[in-house]
Amino acid sequence: MLVGVETGDDAGVYRLNETTAIAFTVDFFTPIVDDPYSFGLISAANSMSDIYAMGGRPFMALNIVAFPSKTLPLSILGEIIRGGSDKATEAGVSIVGGHSIDDAEPKYGLAVVGFVHPDRIMTNARARAGDVLVLTKPLGMGIISTAVKRDAATPALVARAVELMSTLNRAAAEAMMEVGVDACTDITGYGLLGHLHGMTVGSKVGARLRKRDIPVLEETWDLAKQGLVPGGTRANREALEDAVLWDSRLTEEEQLVLCDAQTSGGLLMAVPPERVDRLLQALRRPGVPIAARIGEVVEDPSGRIRVEA
Repeated sequence: MLVGVETGDDAGVYRLNETTAIAFTVDFFTPIVDDPYSFGLISAANSMSDIYAMGGRPFMALNIVAFPSKTLPLSILGEIIRGGSDKATEAGVSIVGGHSIDDAEPKYGLAVVGFVHPDRIMTNARARAGDVLVLTKPLGMGIISTAVKRDAATPALVARAVELMSTLNRAAAEAMMEVGVDACTDITGYGLLGHLHGMTVGSKVGARLRKRDIPVLEETWDLAKQGLVPGGTRANREALEDAVLWDSRLTEEEQLVLCDAQTSGGLLMAVPPERVDRLLQALRRPGVPIAARIGEVVEDPSGRIRVEA
């Protein structure tokens, strides 16, 4: 076992031989959009993201399904699975079966296996002071998903959110592996600051971010002011109370947005400063929504994060 549970990384990694290791992960969740096909796309992209974050290439997956077959038509489940299958096909992944149970609320995701070279594994625990932090998708998906549930999101915003959440992190991971970075994680349920804190604690460093440089879908700010914030986002902020030093100029809504629980978010990379320009250039390719320099890794063995306005 090359990567286990010690640092809370994105996937486990097991060496098969000198040139091949397998990375393995699992993720599934309840619907966050109304359209079942879109839900399948998003959930599959989210499940495969952990493999990309480890520097791997996913190649095989199993469906994980919970569905209320007595109260909802099976055609809905068919659309969810079709979305997952289409996204897996795009990634070059074979879905070879799976398992389903009858449950009161639909849930869908994948257990995914990928290949990675034992000497090229990316983890969240090798960031170094001086590294630059780069993010590849904007924030706001948790707040927007809550707005969808309360019929407060415009069709255009829903379409943009679905597009972002269903975008594979494959192209960003390919750029990362071409250039070489020190550490990486993907941004999902613990939010940007939660996953960054996992990186800083695992690496025994700190971080400094600038709110103005962090990409956020513009509509998110107004939705947060309306109180359309999921419970997971509020829980993230509470959990980080002792880990984050907030600039006094930041409002509660701004803090919540930076803690927003994401679904199928982007990759967060810690790259040596001499490689950051090459990385940003490499990320300017189809399939990478954004390439934003959002802060730096600093000396701080306690893993604290400072957020400036």
